[in-house]
Amino acid sequence: MTGVFLVITAVYGLLFGSFINLCIHRIPLGQSIINPPSLCTNCDSRFEPQELIPLLGYMYSKGRCRHCGARISLRYPMIEILTSLVYVMLYLRFSLSVEFLAAVFLMTVLIIVFFIDIDYRIIPDSLVIAAMVGGTGMFAHNFFKPVSFYFDRNWWNPPAGIIAGSGMLFLVYLAGRLIYKTDEAIGMGDVKIFAPIGLFLGWRLTLVALFLSFMMAALTSFVLVVLKIKDRRDTIPFGPFIVAATFASLMWGEAILAGYLNP
Repeated sequence: MTGVFLVITAVYGLLFGSFINLCIHRIPLGQSIINPPSLCTNCDSRFEPQELIPLLGYMYSKGRCRHCGARISLRYPMIEILTSLVYVMLYLRFSLSVEFLAAVFLMTVLIIVFFIDIDYRIIPDSLVIAAMVGGTGMFAHNFFKPVSFYFDRNWWNPPAGIIAGSGMLFLVYLAGRLIYKTDEAIGMGDVKIFAPIGLFLGWRLTLVALFLSFMMAALTSFVLVVLKIKDRRDTIPFGPFIVAATFASLMWGEAILAGYLNP
């Protein structure tokens, strides 16, 4: 049955990847993610049903709008494939469980965050709120059945995750404003999105995610400067590193903690 569930999970990943593409395009523009249906971003023509099939629709249309001939970005099918891979990896990690469903929900929101922050340098409050709703559900679930993310049943573990993530990032934000006289070190969107991440992961895995996000950002910045792609004074969006670090914490955070605490 594992193989069957893997296939189902992969298909659902492709379907939600298509929805994620819609959200990435419309949420920053303040548009509805329900109506109208998917349209060509160049001529606003509606796609045919067969063109809306994830991945296969792109191949059917040969990557072009049938009305205006505009090229459809390869990023759309790539995001569908990425989402499918993330779902499959999470299923292999947690099997069919509450943790799996929670991780899928969180990563669905965070994949949207990843690409919106790259494109617009913002993390919309609507995504933070959506993630908080799911995180609150996990917090409540922990009262009835332990959540493996938390490693204990202490009621204060998820709220402590908020403090560990958003609290520490807020201190970095204040330091940038007060000491370095800049608000470009950390954005408030980065501070806010760690609140639901803290609720989902608990304080231990949140600290792992926070540490990994800083390490990834620092390493990437160093490489970009060495390759002269960026100047030392340039900034890069921090949201994508938060997303990547959260996924890494979900997948391997327990092993990282075990290796650190029991070298």
